[in-house]
Amino acid sequence: MLRRKFYYQLQEWKKNKKAECLFVNGARQIGKTYIIEQFGKDNYESYIYLNFIKNPELKNIFEGSLEPEEIFKRISLYVADCKFIDGNTLVFIDEIQVSPKARTALKFLALDSRYDVIASGSLLGIHYNKTKEEKEIEKELSIPVGYEREVLMHGLDFEEFLWARGVDEKSVRILKEYFDKKEKVPAGTEAKNWTDGLNARYLSLLREYMVVGGMPEVVKTFLETSNYQEVYAAQQKIFKAYEDDIEQYAKNVEKPKIKACYNSIPRQLAKEYTKFQYKTVEKNGTAKKYDNSLAWLEDAGLVVTVKNVSLPMLPLKAYEQPENFKLYTTDIGLTTSMFGFETQAALIKKTLKGPAKGGIYENLILDMLYKRGFNLNYYKKPDNTQEIEFLFEKDGAAIPVEVKSKNGETESLNNFITDFEPPYAYKLIDGNVGVNGTKITLPQYMAMFI
Repeated sequence: MLRRKFYYQLQEWKKNKKAECLFVNGARQIGKTYIIEQFGKDNYESYIYLNFIKNPELKNIFEGSLEPEEIFKRISLYVADCKFIDGNTLVFIDEIQVSPKARTALKFLALDSRYDVIASGSLLGIHYNKTKEEKEIEKELSIPVGYEREVLMHGLDFEEFLWARGVDEKSVRILKEYFDKKEKVPAGTEAKNWTDGLNARYLSLLREYMVVGGMPEVVKTFLETSNYQEVYAAQQKIFKAYEDDIEQYAKNVEKPKIKACYNSIPRQLAKEYTKFQYKTVEKNGTAKKYDNSLAWLEDAGLVVTVKNVSLPMLPLKAYEQPENFKLYTTDIGLTTSMFGFETQAALIKKTLKGPAKGGIYENLILDMLYKRGFNLNYYKKPDNTQEIEFLFEKDGAAIPVEVKSKNGETESLNNFITDFEPPYAYKLIDGNVGVNGTKITLPQYMAMFI
């Protein structure tokens, strides 16, 4: 079993919830069902699982009265050997987007509070490709605001990947001490042991993460086979599943446009300046034509947009320029697989060159910060080639992050520090820790501690 931080979020909800159900959102294939099922079996005497896609007839449970007592009666008709034990039962409603009435029922189930309820599903089924009849039904229903805690789950982050690779929490804590003290990590030239070559070892593990990513099935494939070709094949299966989602949930007119936007990501990242350009999707592409397609991909949890700001000061949202943005995938392993297996191999072997390398490392840091809950922007003046890859709000300031695929010059970051005087600034490199005034240089893997 892959150890996931989300398990502890589930425990916290169970311990501290009041009258609320839990709604778990997130992209497909990230392990939502697996971790919730494990949590249910570990922490409750009775665990009841409803999946509206595997068993469509279960939707009938939420037809008619939504009084909790009636719902529980109908569950007993459809689910064999189910038991309802006050204070010790978890009902898990999976693929809840298939039944809007079930989503509405969460309010009443929360108020009843005898049994815990977790729901999981895709926003795609809620927002897209509804029939006229389904839309009419939804007008009469409501989202259970105030009775539903919505949380976002991601694939494995880099620290979880380290756990899967056998790096224990104590080792990660020791590494974090170097981050906290801003001291160099024992360097070494080869990743052969944990003492002399600590920095080299973690940089090597980071390159593995760049290729494997955090999709649970892909990580398990890597652990079981140690075969990068098998990893690539597993990632291609996930892309096929995403294509199936597009076919199922997107409107016919949007399907080719959604695929075109998603498939353009390698070309977007390979540019010297990785700002998203519609003309990279299609020669005469425009925002009017493709905006809905990008919104679909964001709702699916497949991509995240990072908007430019006209002024890198708080609040960053007030200075966002929605028309100027970058587009990244939410899993670095899927990003690198979009470039092809040979590119993945070159990343592992440290032989990759060219502008695409910089874009891939940008997506790596995006992956690491986004999975930690950061809201990110970037900063670039329209009349200047200098750029700060990421900004986030912390300690009452806009904190800059410059990303380098190796250890290069930092003219952009130096000028930013001079112009805006942040309390500190980060430069992430393929190197080691260093401090120069307010500029803190870190090896890229330490993005997990920022």
